Amino acid sequence: MSSSNGLVADLAQFRSVFLVKPSSLGDIVHTLPAAHFIKRAYPHLELRWMCNPEWMPLLEGNPDLTEIVPFPRGEFKGLTALPKLYQWARALNAAPRTMPEITLDFQGLMRSALTSLARGTDPVIGMSDAREGASLLYRKVVPVNKQDHAVDRYLTLVRALGIDTAPAGVEFPLPEGTCPEGETLPEDFILLHPYSRGAGKSLSAEVLQTLCDCFAPRPVVIAGKSSTPHEITGAHVISLMNRTSLSGLVWLIRQSRACISVDSGPMHISSALQPRTLGIHTWSNPRRVGPYNHAAYVWKAGRIAHRSEFSDEEVRSRQMMDASAARRTADFVLQNWC
Repeated sequence: MSSSNGLVADLAQFRSVFLVKPSSLGDIVHTLPAAHFIKRAYPHLELRWMCNPEWMPLLEGNPDLTEIVPFPRGEFKGLTALPKLYQWARALNAAPRTMPEITLDFQGLMRSALTSLARGTDPVIGMSDAREGASLLYRKVVPVNKQDHAVDRYLTLVRALGIDTAPAGVEFPLPEGTCPEGETLPEDFILLHPYSRGAGKSLSAEVLQTLCDCFAPRPVVIAGKSSTPHEITGAHVISLMNRTSLSGLVWLIRQSRACISVDSGPMHISSALQPRTLGIHTWSNPRRVGPYNHAAYVWKAGRIAHRSEFSDEEVRSRQMMDASAARRTADFVLQNWC
């Protein structure tokens, strides 16, 4: 269905929205406000979100969603990936759902565009920063600024649908989480998330030990996943490395006094849940991928500031955090949040 009022589509003409954003963890967090604005503006719409199974706990119980559609990304590998993907999406097209339906591709990759097309709904709408030629499969393309934060790029698509996205209305509906099984944790602990799959983002053993030492005797909880976690000493340190589910991580962030995290999905969860978040950025651009919460802070290029306050030169810096910077960071957290 087309719109005659200058919008890319008139959502009042539809009964269902298929949201395509299967990964990654941080990107799913960034899309939550977009879905929330759509549902709030059009309560009658049934929102169905396609998501990788490992990230589905982040969406479970979300009152904005009618259904979470598992996307078996691991099944689509090798030379037969695209044909298998298309066949899977065609089967998805046969699944019961409310029509008419519109598809919004927030992922912007060929596999997400192909899935959107094979879903069989019309129109399929995506953004101008889509890669791999995905935009060729869209009915309409919404122009977005590649330099904007991911949350703002996704909200640009929502505004193209005629929905007001005032900053005061930005919300991240996230689950309450569950306490890690068998753990009794002290109050007011500081949560450290020191590892990332991204090259050059994780903290060194020296930096992590220095942070923990500076926070003593205040309790510190270390969470996350790593194939080679550091051995950190200290009676006040509790390591939950490789023993924390996604739901458990959400719970830990909610309970923590403050969260220090490298640039990663958990940093974005923390930013969505509380202002006492400090993201550590080595080579990544905090203006584009830093904590969205404007009250949160970022360590970058040797100093701590809000993500919007870094200069172009600082953004291009690839400085790693050392022990001296770790001590200054701990002092900042203790003085401002403890």
